[in-house]
Amino acid sequence: MPNIKSAKKRVKVTATKTLRNKMFKSQMKTIIKKFYAAVESGDKAVAMAAYKPAVVVVDKAVKRNIIHKNAAAHKKSQFAVAINKMA
Repeated sequence: MPNIKSAKKRVKVTATKTLRNKMFKSQMKTIIKKFYAAVESGDKAVAMAAYKPAVVVVDKAVKRNIIHKNAAAHKKSQFAVAINKMA
C-alpha cells in the first residue's frame, strides 16, 4: 500500500478507470456478439442493422484507448467480410 498521498490517489484513480474500461469492453463484446448472432441468423437486413452499432462501439473503444487502432481496423474488416459472405 502506498504511503505518499499522490500515490494513494493514483491507486484510486486507476481502480476507477479500470472499472470503467472493463464495463465498456464488456459492452463492446456484447454488441459484437449480437452482430455475429445476426449474421448467423441469415437475415441481411438485421445484420446490417447490427453492423452500425458494432462499428461505432469499436471506434469509440479506439478513441478511449481501450483497443489499438489496428485491432479496431481488423475487427471492422472482419465485420465487412461476414456481411459480404451473406450475399
